[in-house]
Amino acid sequence: MDIYKKVKDLVEVMQNAELGEIIIKDGLREITLRRHATITGQQPVIAMQPGAIPVSQSVVASPQETAKTEAEIPARDKNVVEFKSPMVGTFYRAPSPESPPFTSEGEKIGKDTVICIVEAMKVMNELKAEMEGTVVDILVENGEAVEFGQPLLLIRVT
Repeated sequence: MDIYKKVKDLVEVMQNAELGEIIIKDGLREITLRRHATITGQQPVIAMQPGAIPVSQSVVASPQETAKTEAEIPARDKNVVEFKSPMVGTFYRAPSPESPPFTSEGEKIGKDTVICIVEAMKVMNELKAEMEGTVVDILVENGEAVEFGQPLLLIRVT
């Protein structure tokens, strides 16, 4: 069985079982299939780790491909800190598509301010700022897959 058939079969399993992620490890190879089509309407994302069998560029995507590059992030001073994702999941700026975002650039926040949601395994996890300050930049797009430790926002601490 070739790799394309295996990937196609795994995508079908994910859709039928409504799974959000499958990780396959085989010696030095690792294939991660991550799906966020239920909310964003996007196709499943297929990411392969180094040493994996290559798949055509049209289906391979890195979770950081849509993240802002270092050149796009504003110059940081010592009071600007990164608010990082505590888990792997899907980033949402608002509680629902019709609702306004929890926070926006330039907005002042407090320690108990909910600033986003990260959905993991169909659980909506509200993330609080845990610091006081001003939102400088939002680094990821609504509905984007995020990794553990990935910077989500820049906050100027006061």
